[in-house]
Amino acid sequence: MFHVYVLENPKGRLYIGHTEDRQRRLSQHNSPEGKEHLGKYTHRNGPWRFLGSENYPTRAKAMQREKQLKSWKSPKKVRELFD
Repeated sequence: MFHVYVLENPKGRLYIGHTEDRQRRLSQHNSPEGKEHLGKYTHRNGPWRFLGSENYPTRAKAMQREKQLKSWKSPKKVRELFD
């Protein structure tokens, strides 16, 4: 099972990604060592918390949904998914 997840930081910024293990991924985003594997954006802009996630049977389906959510360019619209 794969998950498309949305994270939010204290400033209200969102991050959208996909993973097989949500808790591990959140730990990586919030870990000081995370910048080595994830890049500097999430490391510099955390701490992050889960806003929500959706489940998909394959990585391909999760990646397709991740791309769709990122194309919206509207944090408000993304947030409404998890209210």
